[in-house]
Amino acid sequence: MTHIVNHWIGGKTAEGATGTYGQVTDPATGAVTTKVAFASVDEVDAAVAAAREAYVTWGQSSLAQRTSILFKFRALLDAHRDEIAELITAEHGKVHSDALGEVARGLEIVDLACGISVQLKGELSTQVATRVDVSSIRQPLGVVAGITPFNFPAMVPLWMFPIAIACGNTFVLKPSEKDPSAAVKLGELLAEAGLPDGVFNVVHGDKVAVDRLLEHPDVKAVSFVGSTPIARYIHTTASANGKRVQALGGAKNHMLVLPDADLDAAADAAVSAAYGSAGERCMAISAVVAVGAVGDALVEKIRERAEKIKIGPGTDPASEMGPLITKAHRDKVASYVEGAAAEGCEVVLDGTGYTVDGHEDGHWIGISLLDRVPTTAKAYQDEIFGPVLCVLRAETYEEGVALINASPFGNGTAIFTRDGGAARRFQLEIEAGMVGVNVPIPVPVGYHSFGGWKDSLFGDHHIYGNDGTHFYTRGKVVTTRWPDPADAPAGVDLGFPRNH
Repeated sequence: MTHIVNHWIGGKTAEGATGTYGQVTDPATGAVTTKVAFASVDEVDAAVAAAREAYVTWGQSSLAQRTSILFKFRALLDAHRDEIAELITAEHGKVHSDALGEVARGLEIVDLACGISVQLKGELSTQVATRVDVSSIRQPLGVVAGITPFNFPAMVPLWMFPIAIACGNTFVLKPSEKDPSAAVKLGELLAEAGLPDGVFNVVHGDKVAVDRLLEHPDVKAVSFVGSTPIARYIHTTASANGKRVQALGGAKNHMLVLPDADLDAAADAAVSAAYGSAGERCMAISAVVAVGAVGDALVEKIRERAEKIKIGPGTDPASEMGPLITKAHRDKVASYVEGAAAEGCEVVLDGTGYTVDGHEDGHWIGISLLDRVPTTAKAYQDEIFGPVLCVLRAETYEEGVALINASPFGNGTAIFTRDGGAARRFQLEIEAGMVGVNVPIPVPVGYHSFGGWKDSLFGDHHIYGNDGTHFYTRGKVVTTRWPDPADAPAGVDLGFPRNH
C-alpha cells in the first residue's frame, strides 16, 4: 500500500481535504512509494489561523521557555538523525552519509537558536537628555512562512524555523512536494519536545499553496530557497503583498585555480564539490576556471578521480553518489551534456548512459566533465543542478576574476592558491556572497549568515546568523522620561524637541 504524507496543522496530522495528491518516487528504483496531500487555499488558511492563534501566547512567552523547548528538540533531533537521514535517502536519493551531514548542519542552527537570548539583547542609552533614557528592543513579527527546496529537505527548513520560533514567531512550512516526509518528522519531534500546538505547521502542495502564503494578510514574512526564476517571483509577489522577504535563488559557483595551487588538493576539492549529492546543491562547484598552463594537468587529475566514484542506491554503504530526484530532472541534466560538443565543449566524461544493475528504472546519471567550455554554452550559462562540471580556461588571474564576475549569479566561489596576496585580492574583488580560500564549498557556520549576491539573492537579508535574527524580528525604540517630583512644570513648547 502506498504511504500517504498529510499536513501537520495545530500540532497534529491533518488529512488532505481536497483529495488531490502528488506522487513521491524512490529515485533509486523509479517506483512510486508515497502520495503527498496537496493543500487547498482553505487548508493553507487553516494552518495560518493555527499559527496566528498560537502567536497570541507564544509571542509573549519567555526566552527561557522558548529555549528550553529548543534544547529538548535538539536532543530529539540528534537522537533521530539516522531516521531522518533514511527518510531523506528514500525520497531524495542522496547517500546515507550525505543525508546525515545534512542533518548535522541543520543541528548547528538549532544550536544557534538555543542561544538566541544573546542575539535578542537590546540596547540602552541613559541620560541622553535630562532624565531621559532611550532603549532599543527587537520583537517578533507574528506568523512567518518558509518555502523550501527538494535538495535539502531537512537542513533548509532547519535554517529557518528554529531561529524564527526562538524569536517568538509562529511558522508555516511549505516543503518540496518531491520529498515531504522529513518536514513532517520535524513537526512531530517539535511536538514531542513540548512546542505548543500551532507554533509550527506544515502544508504540502504546489503553486496553489505557495501563492496563498504569498498573499495571505496574516503572513508577515516569507523565507525561500530555490531557483532564481522562482526566487524572483516569490520576492515580487510577497513584497507586493506587504511582506518581508528573503529569497535565495540559483547559483553557478566558480572555483579559480591559480598556477601555484596544489593541483592534487584542487582536484580533490573540485570532484567532491561538483559531484557530491549528484550535484544537487546550490553550493556545488559547477565551473572550474584554470589559470595559465595548469588546465590540462588539472583536468586529467579531475578525470582520474571522477571515474572512480561509486554510483548506486543511497542505501548501499558503498555508494558515494546516488540518483537524481526525478526522471524529468535526470533527462534535463543529460540534455546539457548531449548538446555540449555542438556548442564547442570538449566532452571528457559523458555520464548520460549510466545505469545500475537491478535498478534500471532509477533516475541514474553518471559523472560528466566538460573542458574548454565557452561562456556561450548552455552548460555554462544555466544552473544545471546535476553532476556536470565545466572547466574554463583563463590566461591570468585578472581574466579569471572578470569571467567569474560577469556571471549573473553570485552565490559562492572559491580560489585555490598558495599566494596569500592573491587570496586577499580575490576575497575583496570577487562579486559573490560567500567566498572560500582553498575551501570549495564555503557554507558559513551557523553564527555567520548564508546568502549570495546578484541573481542569487532577492531581498536584503541573508539566512540564519545575525541576518536571520534581524529578519525574523523588528526594531522598536523607546524613549522615556521620569521627571523628578521637584521639577517645575515644563510648559508648552511648540519648537522641535531638542536634547538638553
